[in-house]
Amino acid sequence: MSSTNKNTIPLSAYIKVPLTLLALALALPLAAQKKNQSFQLHIRKTTAAIEIDGIGNDLAWQDTDVATNFYMVLPMDNGMANEPSEIRMTYDENNLYLLATFYNATKGPYYVESLRRDFIFGKNDNFLLFMDPFNNQTTGYSFGSNAAGAQWDGTMHSGGSVDLNWDSKWISAVTSDEEKWVFEMAIPFKSIRYEDGVMDWGINFSRLDLKSGEKSSWTPIPRQFPTASLAYTGTLVWDSPPPSPSSNFSIIPYVLGGINQDKENNTDTQYDKKIGGDVKLSLSTSLNLDLTVNPDFSQVEVDRQVTNLDRFELFFPEKRQFFLENGDLFANFGYATIRPFFSRRIGLGVPIRAGARVSGNLNNKWRLGLMDMQTASIEETGLPSQNFGVLSLQRKVFARSSIGLMLVNKESFNYPQDTDSLRTVFPKFNRNVGLEYNLASANNQWTGKAFFLKSFAPNKNGNGFTQAAHLEYKSRKWNWRIQEESVEDDYTAEVGFVPRNGYVNITSYAGYLFFPKKSTILSHGPKLSASYFFSEKLERTDNITLFEYLLDFRDRSKLNFGVSDEYVELLSPFDPTRSGKELLDIGTLHHWNAYTFDFISKPQSMFTYSFGGRFGGYYSEGHRTSLISELGYRFQPFVSLSSNLSYNHINLPAPWNTTEFWLIGSEVDITFTNKLFFATLFQYNEQSKNFNLNSRFQWRYKPASDLFLVYSNNYLIEPLEGRNWALTLKFTYWFNK
Repeated sequence: MSSTNKNTIPLSAYIKVPLTLLALALALPLAAQKKNQSFQLHIRKTTAAIEIDGIGNDLAWQDTDVATNFYMVLPMDNGMANEPSEIRMTYDENNLYLLATFYNATKGPYYVESLRRDFIFGKNDNFLLFMDPFNNQTTGYSFGSNAAGAQWDGTMHSGGSVDLNWDSKWISAVTSDEEKWVFEMAIPFKSIRYEDGVMDWGINFSRLDLKSGEKSSWTPIPRQFPTASLAYTGTLVWDSPPPSPSSNFSIIPYVLGGINQDKENNTDTQYDKKIGGDVKLSLSTSLNLDLTVNPDFSQVEVDRQVTNLDRFELFFPEKRQFFLENGDLFANFGYATIRPFFSRRIGLGVPIRAGARVSGNLNNKWRLGLMDMQTASIEETGLPSQNFGVLSLQRKVFARSSIGLMLVNKESFNYPQDTDSLRTVFPKFNRNVGLEYNLASANNQWTGKAFFLKSFAPNKNGNGFTQAAHLEYKSRKWNWRIQEESVEDDYTAEVGFVPRNGYVNITSYAGYLFFPKKSTILSHGPKLSASYFFSEKLERTDNITLFEYLLDFRDRSKLNFGVSDEYVELLSPFDPTRSGKELLDIGTLHHWNAYTFDFISKPQSMFTYSFGGRFGGYYSEGHRTSLISELGYRFQPFVSLSSNLSYNHINLPAPWNTTEFWLIGSEVDITFTNKLFFATLFQYNEQSKNFNLNSRFQWRYKPASDLFLVYSNNYLIEPLEGRNWALTLKFTYWFNK
């Protein structure tokens, strides 16, 4: 074992608690006028009929204003776009309409990945609309399409993030020729939320053209920010307030039939028949009530398996539709590793009986999220029925910042066997309450956060406290961040995601970019980051320092090099191979260096690839080599083939000796049309000794209404034998009133 000494560091040398960062944040110019307020597009009501066919020859389009003269964002934000774009908008009593025409100054083929919904932005010629109906520069909606007609839609939060897991009811069409491509769409007013009577909406339009390598925007946006940044939207000016929907009531039932067998536990073949569904009711134009009864999530895409050599639990994102609209109100409180609420804790291996959720904007200052979910009990394990209640309240302050309150309550009752041991395994309750301040300056260059959380449990071991704060600055050339956080050992969040307890952490990074002229390299520069962990007694337990050099090329390929220095004092036994071998002892000290590299090829090629590696030391003076690669080939726009490979080779002293394992994932994605999809995913994981097959057929026969056929099968690799399999047929239909 390495003999690195412990270091006890005075807290005052590293941390001034969140109040210092909060004071710096409040000193910033937060209440300035919106940057692109002068960019206005006037929208007028039409009485003429519009056919959504991607041609745009309807009379209604002849009497509209035109948004044109786009600004270049990438490769450099110093002038007007070279690729001409034109946007027209109008509306009637039921729908908001948009017609976009994209001319090709640079001749060449269009680049698209497939016809699948919610495509990867950087791999497709595409157009995106960003709408901020409350003009709060924080929340909104995004709609769009790639050049082949694949739809994109998502909710927007945190000033510029898009959650693509949200789906809504709308229609669109695309046509194209050598000179241009045209996108036309209609969004029902019932499909979005907005404040009644407001006549100014934040809005922006983004175009990515891969053949020229140009990303452009209707309003000027600094290149370090995404075109989704709501701080840089212009204004959509209505000739009269948008229609007030008289009622918005939707019922989305499903029927399901399936067959499955658990061979690993020698259970008989089971036949499933289920009925359930969701109800959506608009309490106002901006606040929605969602109800679910006997929900089923069998059609949700399976998680991508990963090699896990980390000492702590890994995070996998929520994909279930019911939890996603306005999901940021619940999921974004705290940090990625200090989440008081993580919806995947609900319904984990237990049926959800019913749930209700109220979410949305109360007005342009206040947002509300209220959720209640009820799960069943399980006699075999003694798991009681559990109720999950969450309240999230958010108040906008200054130009784009906010203050938030969160309450999370998990309550257990109706224990199948009411014993002390079961009440220890499944405590009667666990509660969290917290406050959070989110900083976002008017120009988006300064962002930050500060939060405090307290947990409550039936015994003293669950009553703890956590707090954290950070401040970040981002300009064209500079990007730096400083962050501190602490989690007491007694802090518990049973409905959250907190993989580590009993620590204080200081993290920071700083990066700088150079922009050479007339070079194949668009930008390059160094980045230095460091993260130090201490015990609650402020004794150093582990740290990592990483120096990287980043290169971005004009063809949108990327190359990064790095060298790291890492130190670990184990606070619990740990198998460094995570494959069921011997454990390293508590208190052992480990120190090593490693070298890394990553390369991503240009997205314009039909054959795309990326590869990376890590070479260097490891625990117990060992050595670890890791190689990763992703290969893809597309027959656009109908077929996309991809493969992910990961290889780890670990050399350690006895008793571990040499350990190596592969992780291979391969996917075939066929999009017959933008409404008919088939995908098959194979995953071979030697570390977890599992081979998985998942196939999914989806027919979107009407907007937001689907037919799914899903097959899954898991095998034990050695010896190769079945573990479990399932075949499910599910039918959903969206009824609107």
